[in-house]
Amino acid sequence: MITLSIATANQGKIEEFRKLFPEFEVFSLSNFPELGEIIEDGLSFEENAIKKASVLATHTGELALADDSGLEVDALNGEPGIYSARYSGTPHDFDKNIKKLLKNLENTPDVERTARFRCVIALINPKEKTDGSPRIVTVKGVVEGVILKDLRGKNGFGYDPVFYSPELGKTFAEADPNEKHSVSHRARAVQKIMPYLRDLASTRIARA
Repeated sequence: MITLSIATANQGKIEEFRKLFPEFEVFSLSNFPELGEIIEDGLSFEENAIKKASVLATHTGELALADDSGLEVDALNGEPGIYSARYSGTPHDFDKNIKKLLKNLENTPDVERTARFRCVIALINPKEKTDGSPRIVTVKGVVEGVILKDLRGKNGFGYDPVFYSPELGKTFAEADPNEKHSVSHRARAVQKIMPYLRDLASTRIARA
């Protein structure tokens, strides 16, 4: 079985990947406590995803995957962007993050409240070299929406209660998990990386 390490401690993500890729033995950051926290100091989602995957691939010598994602609001010149999780200054306090977001948009007309969730996935294969360096594959997933003036729904997490999806006709927090997964930025990025992973799995199985 092929080993795939994912740069997250989120058990939900890990279980999702295990279901998507039964050909792989999936590990997470929880399996490598000696690494500690990987600092996300890149200037883009892509830089952060590549850094996290690179640290894990270097440590394990095996296939490693990482994602970085966030919310981009047009009226705020793309904010909160890569700082989405710590927009209010407190990491992962999305109540405060949403309050700051709505405050910054309080004088913005409805037609100018367009936004999107963006996800970048980076996959690094130390055993496949390009010009002497491990091969890096990156894919992107985007979902367009509008930031509402009030919170709607109890599902999801993060900015989901204020992110209205025209495709669904509701906020991500009003959608059930299957509905959200059908259009989400992360799901779209995963769909793009799946062919590479499946080709890799079938190639190694054929060689065995």
